[in-house]
Amino acid sequence: MSSFSKINGKIVLHILGFLLIIEGLFMFTGMPFSIYYCENKCLSLLWSGLITAVTGGLLWLITRKADRVIGKREGYIIVTATWIVISLFGTLPYMISGAIPKFTDAFFETISGFTTTGASILTDIEALPKGLLFWRAMTHWIGGMGIIVLSVAILPLLGIGGMQLFVAEMPGITPDKLHPRITQTAKRLWLIYVVLTFAEVILLMFGGMNFFDSLCHSFATMATGGFSTQNDSIAGYSAYIQYIIILFMIFAGTNFTLHYLGFHGKIREIWKNEEYRYYITFTFGFAILIAVLIIWNSDISAEKAFRDSLFQVVSIVTTTGFVTSDYLLWPGFIWIFIFLLMFIGGSAGSTGGGIKIARQILLLKNSALEFKRMIHPQAVIPVKFNGKSVTPEIIHLVMAFFLFYILTFFAGTFVMTLMGMDFITAIGATIASLGNIGPGLGEVGPVENYSGLPTGGKWLSSFLMLLGRLELFTILILFSPSFWRK
Repeated sequence: MSSFSKINGKIVLHILGFLLIIEGLFMFTGMPFSIYYCENKCLSLLWSGLITAVTGGLLWLITRKADRVIGKREGYIIVTATWIVISLFGTLPYMISGAIPKFTDAFFETISGFTTTGASILTDIEALPKGLLFWRAMTHWIGGMGIIVLSVAILPLLGIGGMQLFVAEMPGITPDKLHPRITQTAKRLWLIYVVLTFAEVILLMFGGMNFFDSLCHSFATMATGGFSTQNDSIAGYSAYIQYIIILFMIFAGTNFTLHYLGFHGKIREIWKNEEYRYYITFTFGFAILIAVLIIWNSDISAEKAFRDSLFQVVSIVTTTGFVTSDYLLWPGFIWIFIFLLMFIGGSAGSTGGGIKIARQILLLKNSALEFKRMIHPQAVIPVKFNGKSVTPEIIHLVMAFFLFYILTFFAGTFVMTLMGMDFITAIGATIASLGNIGPGLGEVGPVENYSGLPTGGKWLSSFLMLLGRLELFTILILFSPSFWRK
């Protein structure tokens, strides 16, 4: 017990209460759509918001005298607990309305939203009331930039420092700070996020999409989430709309620091970024390769083949998960390329999930340099990234992350098969959940959903989504005995 006494439990509960208040307020934003579309289940969002906000308010008031100091341990606990707690309360609109009566299914849908995975158990999305569809999209948008990053912009008003939360929430290689003060960084990130979101809303409406669908799809795009308001995702929309969504998926998978540079007219600085060059070159290179294979093996037009290929490659690499065609039906072994793309991920500092491009680059560079080190064992040959030497500590961290990621994938696949799933479905569900991608392979492919998974499989997928969203270490460190010692 003495070990636990060192953890400031009151500040953990205080911040959780504050974040529940924010979540409750976000629930109310769906009310106008429920009222406008005259839905008989509009009160579910009202009651859910009240329950969530009142619970958070009581928790916040009870712990208002808590010590305002947040250490690293409190930071990790708050971040992990936040994603679990907001997902638990996020199930209320589904359950109170009766749209998703089973708690397991409601929790799966909610955590899939907040982690921006986009995996769904719904078999008829269009039957859902508009208010719930908006809340479903809102879970993406909140989770995309991270409710913790949002709170960091506000916590100083409460006399609480937010650096430890930011580090735990954004556990990338080297979190870029746009401003010396972490609060200003969080505000700038959210401002860019909001501007890009509503720019997409306007462009989608120009293409004939109504305001409601434009808003929901923009929330899902910028969060790299993938929840659509349509059963066939983006397949039924025009080529213009598909190209707009492709463009904004690329934006969402880009390091937001580069957007900041772009808004300030420093376009050349963007292309100087090594990760961005790899990201764009790799994405378009694979899209062209797959398009050529589709054209070679089918009667589809060149433009349609390129559009479908580019859309799916961008959707998978950025871990958005939108769909325009069933890639499992593409000719030959093309679906194997799609499976390999699921291990890539977006850029560091983006809303995309997965391993991340930056880690892939560092792994490849370090592997290549090992040959030189073997020939010249006495030479000190550092790995360079964006023209700067990368410390051995970061290389070791990247290698450890990659190892744990692959081990988690194998372990998840093994457990899924023990639950009775066929091998293709097991590997598809595991990597799609861990990479926060959404559509996978087999019975959880692009035109299927996760409703057929056994109860244990849904809970395992939910855990994998959380692991992937918080990039493994934020959660795994909580299982380390040393974390809880004095």
